[in-house]
Amino acid sequence: MEKLSVVIPAYNEERYIEEIITRVKKVNLKFLNLQKEIVVVDDGSTDKTASIASKIKGVKLIRHIKNSGKGAAIRTGLKHATGSIILIQDADLEYNPNEMPKVVRPIVERKADVVYGSRYLDPNQKARNKTYLKKVHKNAYQLFYMGGRGLTLIANFLYNAKITDEATCYKAFRAKIIKSLNLRCTRFEFCPEVTAKVAKRGIKIMEVPISYTPRSFEEGKKIKMRDGIEAFWTLLKYRFFD
Repeated sequence: MEKLSVVIPAYNEERYIEEIITRVKKVNLKFLNLQKEIVVVDDGSTDKTASIASKIKGVKLIRHIKNSGKGAAIRTGLKHATGSIILIQDADLEYNPNEMPKVVRPIVERKADVVYGSRYLDPNQKARNKTYLKKVHKNAYQLFYMGGRGLTLIANFLYNAKITDEATCYKAFRAKIIKSLNLRCTRFEFCPEVTAKVAKRGIKIMEVPISYTPRSFEEGKKIKMRDGIEAFWTLLKYRFFD
């Protein structure tokens, strides 16, 4: 039986951390012959995130003394993950853990080594995207949506990645692949760096449709415009270096 390591980077997520861990624990992976490991990396939270996570059974909790960024938290999580498959699960409930089997299944079945959950492949999600752009979370979602679409175009142009959602945070990998990439990210540039390095190796990125429920800046969304600029630079940089 293979093991799936679910890596959850978390910073000041006391409102959501218990709920996301509970949902992840409830996901049934037995039909895929997978056991599950939950690795929570508290990235120097100043609230009760670590305290709450530490009281939940079946969780491997690693703590950063100071806040170092999402990318740094993921890299720490990768070091402590022992599964042969690794999935990144954000702590903020934007991505539904019930779709975890859909994302990891192609890897289990040896159809892919890297799988991205795309928010632009499912017709129902496409309709929700239009609603979000017009009404819901407009201050956060419009910026994030346009930035994500732009980064996808750039990734396809620079790396011939042939994907629809470069900026998705729902990504799964064969552990041996992601651990061999020599990642250097510290903040939100994890996504473009991993996309660039996977594509440069000629590894095909498979996509599966997923749902998405965005939150606003007021609800705790942390990504900003500077992160989009940094993501663009990351894609450009790794096309020619490293």
